Amino acid sequence: MPAETRNIQKILIANRGEIAVRIIRACRDLGIETVAVYSDVDRSALHVRYADEAVHIGPPPPRESYLRMDKILEAAKLTKASAIHPGYGFLAENADFAQAVADEGLVFIGPSPHAIATMGDKQAARTAVKKNNVPLIPGTEPGLSDEELIAAAERIGYPVMVKAAAGGGGKGMRPVYNPEDLPAALATAHREAESAFGNGEVYLEKLLVGARHIEFQILGDMHGNIVHLGERECSIQRRNQKLVEEAPSPFMDEDLRRRMGEMAIAAARSVDYYNAGTIECMVDKDRNFYFLEMNTRLQVEHPVTELISGIDLVKEQIRIARGRRMTPTENLMHPKAWAIECRINAEDPYNNFIPDTGTITISSTPKGPGVRVDSGIYAGYEITPYYDSMIAKLITVGDTRNEALLRMRRALSEYVIMGVKNNIPFHINLMNSVSFIAGQFDTRFIEERFSMTTYEANPTPAELETAAIVATLVAHRRQQLASQVVAPPKRDTSNWKWVSRWERLRR
Repeated sequence: MPAETRNIQKILIANRGEIAVRIIRACRDLGIETVAVYSDVDRSALHVRYADEAVHIGPPPPRESYLRMDKILEAAKLTKASAIHPGYGFLAENADFAQAVADEGLVFIGPSPHAIATMGDKQAARTAVKKNNVPLIPGTEPGLSDEELIAAAERIGYPVMVKAAAGGGGKGMRPVYNPEDLPAALATAHREAESAFGNGEVYLEKLLVGARHIEFQILGDMHGNIVHLGERECSIQRRNQKLVEEAPSPFMDEDLRRRMGEMAIAAARSVDYYNAGTIECMVDKDRNFYFLEMNTRLQVEHPVTELISGIDLVKEQIRIARGRRMTPTENLMHPKAWAIECRINAEDPYNNFIPDTGTITISSTPKGPGVRVDSGIYAGYEITPYYDSMIAKLITVGDTRNEALLRMRRALSEYVIMGVKNNIPFHINLMNSVSFIAGQFDTRFIEERFSMTTYEANPTPAELETAAIVATLVAHRRQQLASQVVAPPKRDTSNWKWVSRWERLRR
């Protein structure tokens, strides 16, 4: 493991959108020059405007621009960049790219190619962490025939999850609850995996019913130091895609946090990990936890960890890449704050979340105490069909979960994006969901218990009690605010019909 000090004076960001803007801002704080790369449709994007230099790398499709290693390396050499930050997505978890960067004499701001390759191969990852006694979900190895997988499913026990061997992000994943449904699920997963990753291999894992998706943020330096910065709750998902994250998790207690944190560090040590990474886990209703996978990059949801820890993860990535020891961190066994993140996507929540495109005509972001917006959009910005539908991240932080939740409600009510359909109304409904307020949900909550019209079905008495407490807090706060202003003259509203703000915007 290299530990020499490296000189980083200019960084090329091999990405786009809000994460590229986020990295550029961290570099500016450190006095480091930046280089943006862009496709044809991103010529006027914010990350291009904010960077010190920008290089055009091709047409809009990612395979012709942001996934072209040769063009990105050429841009780095042209601008004399000394390092490359991959962000997340695109080439961030590509071991060949990390090695190519090193071969060019540049610094890759991320882990070693070995760690990326090992953790990117699901079976190799399971083998590596198993040596450190990391608990694994029962399952099979990749490479088995469909007949062997069908036989294995009987041994594992239904329900099972079919998963792609070469990647994640919900591609090539299919839950199967009955034996008769498995052959069709395998065929579909093979096709999706081949299309998404160029590798149609799949394997099986036991599907944990009523489980939560909880992950731990890892930081490691090149001097052998590895720490975790606490957990993030990521169970609010749709089609295996995260929608809302928070830190800490309302499901966690001190003993579980300690044991899972120790497991996360052990998993990272299995590949001599350095830089930022995330250990993703499934936790069943009985608090049994299992290693799911390791993401060898910065996560979309990293801001919630930053806001409760006070640690800038992008700056730490750069510090570690320079060969320095990471900044000493305080013990996060007792989190003193709470943060929630909503992913703002250009999609229609009233029409099965179909992605939308078009030009943003108005973009008014919320402000005030405890509110952060990571975004790459502005009025006049065009949302195209070429890239992911996420256009911004709205994050709030408070001393308690209730405060963070109330701030998120307020921030969502102030956030206005017009010109494209977006999922802000979905998040508003979710923040008013009894189960979400009570912290009583799992990875199937959105798909099985939540809708845009009914919010949810059959809340438990405990959930209703917690929701009532939060509603009381909201009422008290509104009463306090009302007492501070002079009431306007009364008006005759007998013939008025109330229409929500979001309904007005939809018309």
